[in-house]
Amino acid sequence: ELAVTPVRPAFAASPSDIQFDIGAFVHPAQTFNDGAGNVVAQFGVTYTLLQPATLTRNPTKADQTTLSNALATIEAHYPFSPSGVFLHVLYGLPYFNRLPATLVSSRMPKLASSTSRLVLEEVPAGGFPTDVGQAGITKDRFNNRVVIERNDVLFELRSDNLGVLVDIAAWVAGSNSLNGQSVTSPAFNGLFSFQTPRLQFVQPGLPRKVADAAFSNISNQLYEFHTRINPDSSMTMGFVDQQTNASAPPSDIIFASTGAGAGLTTAKAGDYFDNGAIAHFSHVIEDLYQFYALANQDNRHPDGEPFTERVMYMFRANQLGTTHGLPNEGNTDQFTDGGGPSFLNNAFQGNNSVMNEARDNAGTFAPGNQTQDATFTGLGRIGHIAGLQRFGRTTSGKPLHIRNDGPGFDSMDVGAFQLFPGGAQVGAGSNQFKLQFLAFVPTAELFRQMRVGVAAQDLQSQFKVDGDDNGLERFITATRRQNFLVPPRRHRSFPLLELT
Repeated sequence: ELAVTPVRPAFAASPSDIQFDIGAFVHPAQTFNDGAGNVVAQFGVTYTLLQPATLTRNPTKADQTTLSNALATIEAHYPFSPSGVFLHVLYGLPYFNRLPATLVSSRMPKLASSTSRLVLEEVPAGGFPTDVGQAGITKDRFNNRVVIERNDVLFELRSDNLGVLVDIAAWVAGSNSLNGQSVTSPAFNGLFSFQTPRLQFVQPGLPRKVADAAFSNISNQLYEFHTRINPDSSMTMGFVDQQTNASAPPSDIIFASTGAGAGLTTAKAGDYFDNGAIAHFSHVIEDLYQFYALANQDNRHPDGEPFTERVMYMFRANQLGTTHGLPNEGNTDQFTDGGGPSFLNNAFQGNNSVMNEARDNAGTFAPGNQTQDATFTGLGRIGHIAGLQRFGRTTSGKPLHIRNDGPGFDSMDVGAFQLFPGGAQVGAGSNQFKLQFLAFVPTAELFRQMRVGVAAQDLQSQFKVDGDDNGLERFITATRRQNFLVPPRRHRSFPLLELT
């Protein structure tokens, strides 16, 4: 009820064989300026329903036909557009492990750097370096050990109309009704065991609206930070994440890319999975109590988190072309409505820029000392975006990934916690803001490098950076992770099964 239905131009286009290549069907990129200069961003569809599923048995060729027909039926009743539905199907290692290993090995691309390894590998056991469960890692409020999920399939349904997604899910479950018409539901014969769905919403201003409504209708204690969320942002942490210069064109990250991702895999045009890619899927609880803390609200971090701190956590503290190293220094009031602008350019200063700010061998960034080797505070810092750029961009600055992440708001995996030391105890099952994360990359190994790089435990240790000054790591808790292969559209129904 809080979302605004976008008015979108009509586009004449056909679905791409790259499943996630839907840019031709949404708003073209637009220029935004809320106080930090012009920023070019592109917003996709409003809602994404992420529905993981395990298989109760090995699928048959008849099941492959049933799924293919079901996908075609959905798209016959809803247009391939934001007002209808974009429907993508992704597959995890458990699915491919059901197929003959020799078949999978012969068709799935390999890493060009190590041809004994497939492009699809699972998340390392125990997760990544700052996931709870790794040595020495705890979080202030949400201390879930990460679970590496074992789903066979992930259905991704995207629409501006949440009712469309609900209708499709009901039809698959047996409603025999689709878009108001009598349509027999698919006979999967118990093949799918659907797991907990996750809903993502991406629209400028929507996170603040949700927080305001939660404060008014659920609990003014649980969501006391609501006025500190930027009312212009599409993301709960206040900074827009949809800058066009931060995401690759789809053709740059497919397995058979001839663009920025060329040479990362053994795939070539015409291969079975040529227009495919890898997706990392995770469920992340955001600790907004900590991220938006006021001075003396939490004695573990008594200084609080003004805009100047939050912008360093998100971006960097050594940005060239600025007065003091920050992309923007915010407003006089550093807290109300985010304390500063939400649209900031995603600058690239080289793959090692984050190392320069962590080392900080030039002290405080200021007129006369405006160098990457200095920082806003004169202390070693690690920015989230700068950390991602260690491995997430080519040396010339071209992105090697596409972000498909966005906010969620639910109780999934939320245990009991204490609001602040000495404060109220909150029982398990409260609604918390989430990051429903999905990113497309050329290989699972590249995503592993990116996640390890942004965690920056090596830089934190080497340059003795305070853990409180390391990007977003202390504010986020990943509770679930899994890698998937996104096949070309032409093979989105149980890939390789027809070859068995």
